Parts: sequence; structure tokens; C-alpha cells
Amino acid sequence: MSVIAQREAASGGLWSRMSLGQKQVIWAWGFLAVPLIFYVVIRFWPTFQAFYLSVTDWTITKPASFVGLENYKRLSADPLFWQVFRNTFMYLILGTPISLLISFVVAYYLDRVRFMHSFIRALYFLPFLTTAAAMAWVWRWFYQPVPIGVINDILSSLGIPQQPFLRSTSQALPAVLAPAIWAGLGFQIIIFLAGLRAIPVTYYEAARIDGLSEWAILRKITLPLLKPTLVFLVVFSSIGFLRIFDQVYNINTNDPGGPLNSTKPLVLMIYQTAFSSYEMGYAAAQTVVLFLILLVISLIQLRIMRDR
Repeated sequence: MSVIAQREAASGGLWSRMSLGQKQVIWAWGFLAVPLIFYVVIRFWPTFQAFYLSVTDWTITKPASFVGLENYKRLSADPLFWQVFRNTFMYLILGTPISLLISFVVAYYLDRVRFMHSFIRALYFLPFLTTAAAMAWVWRWFYQPVPIGVINDILSSLGIPQQPFLRSTSQALPAVLAPAIWAGLGFQIIIFLAGLRAIPVTYYEAARIDGLSEWAILRKITLPLLKPTLVFLVVFSSIGFLRIFDQVYNINTNDPGGPLNSTKPLVLMIYQTAFSSYEMGYAAAQTVVLFLILLVISLIQLRIMRDR
């Protein structure tokens, strides 16, 4: 018998000696190999490449040269970075709790609506499907002075002075945050509705038989059983606000991140550093910092929510 025939016989014997469970595992990994390799190449390889580029001095006009931690030292001494860092966390600290509170309240009462429930739910979800550019243009029109701006027109009719909104360093960030919160409400409401519908009705019936008030039912039954849904939305929403870009860039195209960088988030700084200044190594260092912030914030939130 030839060597090839012996190998085929040996491999065939090995396959025949495997149990059904072992064969299923091999087939499963065989089918998973292609999408797994694709995911590693598409997702993980660019991440490793960003870590490498962050320790190089690379621009469009010259090849990358190793500079060690110089980009990170420059970043730590850059006052613009710390201002952008504060802006990014303001989006997170303000946006996440406000959006989750509003979406939960809407979902909680919408769950009790039976007339045209699907239609109302679709209306709430519609902003999530709207493009960020179109949404930003509409909200920029809202914020314009009288007689163009709708909000200032309403304030004037009530005898309240006009507000500068996007032209103010103190009001611009909340003004940009408002459409970002509004855009994500639809998705969060749908997820909260799914979580509320998954709670067995028998729990509520038993609680009402025992004489519990609606507030006690909400606090002792609804919120504890919504914990998995809440954990998912907290992490998902936090990542979204830490990576905010579209609303900031499109709502003020003449001065993205302005006025005086008061609304500029870290993602916009990375974009401008890479594609306006063409400092790819420095932009990669900013990307690594953003990646580490996202990782740490997500792990902390998962730990806190798990403990509670």
C-alpha cells in the first residue's frame, strides 16, 4: 500500500472512531472558520495596525518612522485634546441618562396603549432611520434666529429673549446633544418595549392581588426584571455618545466642533487630524486613546450593573 493510501486509511479510521458530538464540533468550526477569519481581518487587524501607527510619525507626504511614545506625550500636552476629552465625557454624562430615562418613560406608557400601538411605535422609531445629515440641517434651522428659527420664534412669542444656541460656547453642546438624543430614542424605546413584553403577566397579577401599588410594582418587579435590557442599553448608548460625530459635523458645517471647539468630540478631532492635517500617526494615537476609553467605560458599566 502506498503512503498516500495509508494516510487516507488512517484519516478515515480516525473520523470513523469519532463520536457524533465530536464530528458536530468539527463541522461547526469548519462553517464558522470563514466568517471568523473575515471578522478578524476586518476588525482586529485594523486595531492592531492603529496601535502600530500610533508610535510612528506618518503623514501623506512621507513614510512612517518609529518615534515611540512621542505622539502620546504630545497628546498629553495638547490643551485642545483635554478640551475635546471634556466635551466627549459631557456627551456621555448628559446623553446616556437623559436618553435612557426618556425612552423608558415613553416605552413604559406606550406598552399600556392598545389603540394604534404599532403605528405609534413606528413613529417613535422613524428618527432612528433618518440620516444624520438631514436631521442636522433640520435642527440647525430650528436654532436659527427669528424669523427663521422655530424655537426662537416660539420663545419670542412667549416674551422670552432669543437664545444664541449654536453661536454660544455654553449652549452649543446641549444644542448639539438634543438631536443626538432624539435620534436614538426610537431604538431604545423598541428595546425597552421588548424587555417589558418579556416580563410574565402573572408577576403583575400576583403583585396586584397582594395589594402592591404601581410604584412598588415598578420598583420591585419591572426594573429588576429589566436589568439585562438596561445593561445592554447603557453600554450601547454610552458607546454611541462617546463616538458621536455625525450630528456635530453636520449641524455646523462652517465650523465643525465650534464655536471655539466647545462641541468638538474626540472622533471629530481624529477625523480632522487625519484628513485635514494629514498627521496619521498622531490621529492613530488619538484613536488608541478612544479605544481604551470605550473599553474601560464598558467594563466598568458591566461590572457595576452586574453587581447591582
